[in-house]
Amino acid sequence: MPRPITSAFQNIARNIREFTVAQRTVAIIGVAVLALGIAALTMWATKPAYTPLFSGLSGSDANTIVDQLRTDNVPYELSDGGATIMVPQENVYDERLKSAAAGLPSSTTGGYSLLDKMGVTASEFQQSVTYKRALEGELANTVQAMKGVKTASVRLAIPKDTVFASEKTDPTASVFVETQTGVTLNSDQVQAIVHLTSASIDGMKPTDVAVIDAKGVVLSAVGVGATGSSDQQAGDYEQRVRGAVQAMLDKVVGPGNATVVVAADMSTQSAQRVEESFTTPTGAPALNEAVKTETYSGAGASGAAAGVLGPDNIAVPAGTGKDGSFTSADTTKNNAVNKVTETRTIPAGQINRQTVSVAVNADTVGKLNVADVTSLVSSAAGIDAKRGDAVTVEVVSFNAAGATDAATALKAADASAAADRFAEIVRIGIITAGIVITFVLGLILYARRSRRQSREAIELDELLEARPVLAAANVPFGITAQNSPIMIDPTPTVAYGVSGATGEADRMRVEIDSLAQRDPARTAEFLRGLMDDRQPA
Repeated sequence: MPRPITSAFQNIARNIREFTVAQRTVAIIGVAVLALGIAALTMWATKPAYTPLFSGLSGSDANTIVDQLRTDNVPYELSDGGATIMVPQENVYDERLKSAAAGLPSSTTGGYSLLDKMGVTASEFQQSVTYKRALEGELANTVQAMKGVKTASVRLAIPKDTVFASEKTDPTASVFVETQTGVTLNSDQVQAIVHLTSASIDGMKPTDVAVIDAKGVVLSAVGVGATGSSDQQAGDYEQRVRGAVQAMLDKVVGPGNATVVVAADMSTQSAQRVEESFTTPTGAPALNEAVKTETYSGAGASGAAAGVLGPDNIAVPAGTGKDGSFTSADTTKNNAVNKVTETRTIPAGQINRQTVSVAVNADTVGKLNVADVTSLVSSAAGIDAKRGDAVTVEVVSFNAAGATDAATALKAADASAAADRFAEIVRIGIITAGIVITFVLGLILYARRSRRQSREAIELDELLEARPVLAAANVPFGITAQNSPIMIDPTPTVAYGVSGATGEADRMRVEIDSLAQRDPARTAEFLRGLMDDRQPA
């Protein structure tokens, strides 16, 4: 190893040996933290990226696939309670091919693959049921592929076509959805499930699909749609109307000077109504027309009867018959008739009656035309007088105690937030100052150690120059037999400011320390005088 590198390692080892207990503790902690950081960074950098191999597995399929991964020595991770198996990205396709060759996963929710297993001897009923199961499986797999959906199940109610029913019943569907932990389906996702299901079945409308989650909450009801329960519908309607009226009043009387309350009575019943109406077209020709004419001539053609009943039911001769004629005409017309059959589905949520109450602050608005405000509120809320809706506008004095308390609470919250921000800033400042102070102290200690090593080298050179004086007779202190002078090589190879070999420097340092221990007072006095002599004049 080159000499400079050896010297550097020796200096580092010597510096470490000269550390105090506190310095050694800090150094050990720093080295440990650095080693842990390097190890964590190495583990994070070398950890493979895991990708789902299969998801939504049953317990038996997951166990079989895990056994296969263990046989192939492929690392894996389980998630979603063991229903999802994740493997390194580079092993995904190989393991999928091996699983497919082994017939895994074996359990399935159905789909059109059910039709492949149906034999030629299947009855019409079996064909119908299998086809419906295939549709249900395909829809369930599609819904389950949505983000946030863990499992899904679809059930279809498709009526059988028949010629003996005058009216056809629409098909309906029910969708059960179980979401992942912490995931809630929003209205857009519910609408997507509803439209996806309804568009897949012939004759099904979006209002014919019901969606229920694992908590038992109805997300979409048949005949209602994805609007929630009746209470939720009423609340949404009241909130929408109140927001519109409140926004208008804030522009008219100022923010905070009016309050609005809306109460809506909604119907919770749904029904289906069929109406038929018949009308005669104007100016339209008859569909068909038949005319029947009869003509008769000859004796007795007058059409007179053989006799006339007289009193006591005695026939009286009518007289002598004469020759004549008889004509009869009969016309039958079948006119066109317009027939209109209308089927209406009345969903739940129809408004029976609503009332709007408005209170205006009399202390801030001054003179206010109540009639104009009432007219504005009626138009904004969609008031229907025939339905029994009502609007009430009153000018009253508001209670300012709540506003004062709210302002006080708001100021307290702002002060608390400001105090939290200041405390966070102080904490960050203290941490930063501690780091900076530690770094500065480290630099100072390093600089002092460097200066001390330089001073030791200079003092050693000065003592080397003072060797003749120490060996001379004019030494300012007496040297006894036991305090014999230090024997130093008279041909030093050390230049000023540059130390010699490491072993020679250590030996000289030990000798000087021994001299100082034998007579520290006189040694210090001599060195002080020597330093004074070296000062420039």
